[in-house]
Formats: sequence, structure tokens, C-alpha cells
Amino acid sequence: MALVAAGAASAAHVLSAPVAFGTALVAVMLGDFLLFILGRYTGWALLGFICSLSLNPETCILRSAESFYKRGRMTLLFAKFIPGVNTMAPPLAGSMKMKPSQFLQLDLVGGCLYILAYGGLGYLFRDFVAKITQGLQSAGRTVAEVTLVALVVYLVYRIVQYRRHKLTGMVPRIDVQELAKRIAAAEQKDIILADVRSHGYYDAGAARIAGSIRLEPNQLADELKLLPKDKDIYLYCT
Repeated sequence: MALVAAGAASAAHVLSAPVAFGTALVAVMLGDFLLFILGRYTGWALLGFICSLSLNPETCILRSAESFYKRGRMTLLFAKFIPGVNTMAPPLAGSMKMKPSQFLQLDLVGGCLYILAYGGLGYLFRDFVAKITQGLQSAGRTVAEVTLVALVVYLVYRIVQYRRHKLTGMVPRIDVQELAKRIAAAEQKDIILADVRSHGYYDAGAARIAGSIRLEPNQLADELKLLPKDKDIYLYCT
């Protein structure tokens, strides 16, 4: 919304287009690079915190990572246009140990495309944006009250959905100690332990839990169909 407004203001010669573009680009790059550095040094901790704000924290990281890994590093070029991925892409790139220079190059191009798209939209439709702005200014207090009510309703909705998900949609877990006991016991033949670490965290030469198998995380649904139905399946990714 700010980029659209800046584009409209540039068209009306209230703002300098180059200055508005440069300011927006610097802000975008600084924010993304901060998330990149935090992701580089905190890894899944930052990603987990960001996803904890979603309705389904269990799948938030995996879905974002899947989109990132399927399309590769070029995801950074259009990540800002995809809700969810736009926030997750920079820390994901950092946690994957992408070179800072490569990240900055791709993020610079992606940031330019994003700013030009929304800023250009405001520039082209400046008259429409101006009418909306005038309407908001004349509405004044009414708009503020409607916005406040909408925010309260949204927060209540999110809380209700979050509680409902916690009650019905929580992914079952098992303690490490309990699983280790099952593996050590004769029950091991009834267990399938699978490594589903994402590509950037999985190395074919790296150590795995003894007796575990490797499943491709981007094809997990298809992989699970091929496994026996009479055994308990445990997945781990870290």
C-alpha cells in the first residue's frame, strides 16, 4: 500500500520518483539482509519463531522450504509477491548458508521488480488512488472505527482458529527417550524411522540415525504410500 501511494505521489510530483524508488529499495534490502543474517546464525530458531505466528506452525516451515527448494535460489526474484514465502525466503536463504553476495544480487533484482510493480501501479492509477485517499480523509473517524472493529474481529478469529487447530490438528510427537527405548527393544521390527531433512540440511555422506531410511521431503505424500501400513512410521528432520 505504501508503494502504491508513493507511486501515485510521484505521478503527482509530490515526491521525486528516483528518491522514492531508492528509499524503498534501501528499506527492502536492509530488512531482507537483516533476516538473512539472523537466519544464517540462528537457523531454524528464527524460522520457528516466525511460523509460531501462523495457525499451523508444524507445516509452516516445511511448506515454505518446499517452495524455496523446488524453485531454487531464483525464488528470491519473485518471493515478495507470494504471501508467506516473502517473509520466509531471506532467513531460509541465510540458514542454507547462501553466499551473502549471491543473496544480495538476487534480492536486489527481486526488490526492484517488487517496487516497480506496486509503485508503477500507483503511478498509472494515480487519479484512482487520489480519490480513495480523499475518501479516507473525509471519512476520518468512521474509517478509524471500522478499521479497529475489523482488527478486533480478525484477532478473535485467529485466536479461535488457533485454539481449534491446537485441539484437533496437532501433529503427534514422541520423546527421543521413548523412541530410543522402542528401537533398542524387540519392537524395532515394527518401526520405520525416516530422515526427511530438506535438501540444504541433508548430505548423503552425513550420519543418520542407525536403521533409518531416507525419504524425499518434496515427495513425502507419494513416498509414504509405498511404505507398509502395519508399522509405526516416525519422521525426523533435524
